[in-house]
Amino acid sequence: MIKRAFDLIASASGLLLLSPLFCLIAVLLKLNSQGPVFFRQERIGRHFRPFLIYKFRTMVADASGKGGPITIGDDPRITRVGRFLRGAKLDELPQLINVLKGDMSFVGPRPEVKIYIDLFAQDYAEILKVRPGITDLASLHFRDEAALLGHATNPEEEYVQRILPQKIRLGKEYLKRSSFSFDLSLIFKTVITILGFRAISQPPF
Repeated sequence: MIKRAFDLIASASGLLLLSPLFCLIAVLLKLNSQGPVFFRQERIGRHFRPFLIYKFRTMVADASGKGGPITIGDDPRITRVGRFLRGAKLDELPQLINVLKGDMSFVGPRPEVKIYIDLFAQDYAEILKVRPGITDLASLHFRDEAALLGHATNPEEEYVQRILPQKIRLGKEYLKRSSFSFDLSLIFKTVITILGFRAISQPPF
């Protein structure tokens, strides 16, 4: 009850306060490349219920037809503005909409696409007892996931056999340690990590 109340108040407040930033990002995306402002993709949520996750579009139009579901290293599909948004995690901000709708929470195991859920259905039967989140232990641990996959000989195999099992382990660890205070600590660590990036990064314009 406390967790959901926090999600509702924080997501509504965040959308209101960040609306000028949303407008600025939308303008930059439109000036930088063709395509919609938002990227939507089906993910699997609590109790295996599918939902559409919202992100700011960071790739060229029809990116799904020009490559696989995994983003690898210096993926040529990523736009100039998109690369900055990804690095600063600003592309994740529209997920506040998902939190407000109840599809997601601020903190919880990151939602996956169905093809990967099906591979580890038994594990996800346990993990998806809770709402997926914007951030969690795995988000912090694998912040540079795209770069890691960029060094792999077979990125898809690396993700399925090495990274995804670790994400599942961290998802289960979150369930064991889950509490409102633990959620707040993960949110704080996420903010500190993002601010650390912004201190050393350059804007894409």
